[in-house]
Amino acid sequence: MSREIYYRNIEKRIRNSTPGEIFITADFNDIVSPEVANKTLLRLSEKGLIRRVMRGVYEYPDFNELMNEYITPSPTKVAQAIARNFGWSIIPSGDTALNILGLSTQVPASWCYVSDGPYKKYCFDSITLEFRHTTNKEISKTSYKTGLFIQGLKALGKEKITDNIISKLSKLLSVDDKAAMLSEAKYATSWIYEEIKKICK
Repeated sequence: MSREIYYRNIEKRIRNSTPGEIFITADFNDIVSPEVANKTLLRLSEKGLIRRVMRGVYEYPDFNELMNEYITPSPTKVAQAIARNFGWSIIPSGDTALNILGLSTQVPASWCYVSDGPYKKYCFDSITLEFRHTTNKEISKTSYKTGLFIQGLKALGKEKITDNIISKLSKLLSVDDKAAMLSEAKYATSWIYEEIKKICK
C-alpha cells in the first residue's frame, strides 16, 4: 500500500472524528507505522486540517461560529492524549478534579493529574498540564470515574462536604456507576469511602 493511500486513510479518520478531538501517532498504529503516521500528521497540519498542540500532539480544531475563532484545545483531552502516548494512567486532582465535577467554576491555573508515570509538566496556549507521580492505591485500583470522585472529595475536604454536594455528585452517576464505585472505593481513605457510600446510596 502506498504512502498516499495511508495519507488518505488517516485524513478520512480525522475528518470523521468530532471537532476538538486530539490525536497522537499511536492512534493510527492500525493503519501505518509511527514514523509514517508522524509525517502524515505533520503534512495534514501544514495543510490546515489539524493543528499542532505540541510535539506529537495534534487537534482536529473546533471552530466557534459565534466568536468567529477556533476553540482552545481541551486541557483534559490533551492530558489524556499525552497519557495515552506514554501508557500512563491519570486522574484529575485538586482544583482540576473540582472543576471537572462541577464543584468549582474557577478555571485552574495549572491542570493537575496524579499519574503512575514520572513527574512531567507541559505547556500549550498558556495552559499548564502537570502530572504528579503517585503510587497511591487510590489510582492503581480504581477506574477513571471512581478516581476522579476520590480526588475531588480529597481536594474539597471533609469539612466542606454538604448534603447538597452529595446530592449533586450522586446525580452524575448511573446505577452501574454507583455499584462499581462502591466496590472500587474500598481502598480509599476511610472518611472518603464513607462519603462515597452516601453518594452511591
